[in-house]
Amino acid sequence: MIIAASAFWRRLDRPGHEACWLEQRRAGWTVEGTAVFRHETGPASIVYSVTCGAGWETLSGQVRGRLAGRPIDYIIRRNTVWFVNDVAIPGLEHLVDLDLGFTPSTNLLPLRRVPIGQGETRHLPAAWFDVDAGTLTELPQTYERRGELAFWYEAPTTRYSGLLEFDPNGFVRRYPGLWEAAAIA
Repeated sequence: MIIAASAFWRRLDRPGHEACWLEQRRAGWTVEGTAVFRHETGPASIVYSVTCGAGWETLSGQVRGRLAGRPIDYIIRRNTVWFVNDVAIPGLEHLVDLDLGFTPSTNLLPLRRVPIGQGETRHLPAAWFDVDAGTLTELPQTYERRGELAFWYEAPTTRYSGLLEFDPNGFVRRYPGLWEAAAIA
């Protein structure tokens, strides 16, 4: 295992921070992190990981910790279908990327997997994990490259759009209104 990159974010919409690492492994990549923030109903502390193959396709994910005092523990995996805690989620078979809705770290995955040229727009829907509900649904999202390290991002079902700025290591540096890098190495 080799640490390829790391990030440390400050949450902008409520008190919180997150630390994250990108690890290169023999058969692919792993993004691991810990997010600590004030949730609507109390403090949250979430440890997560997403494992990808050599071509950046999501293979599995894990989300565990506490969300406003209640324990959470989810295992997400993908082969021909997606599963959450061994329950098959039909209708998502066409999705390749996992987006963990509480962290900016998973925006790295589709951008590593799919090259996007200057001025080009790509529709890259993801399997979106809602940690509050423990559910996995399709998240329509588009990325339009507007600079070497800038992408206009839209996710209409979450009613979010903004100009995401990335660090050369691939992690988001600025996620307007939600996250901002405190330090990236």
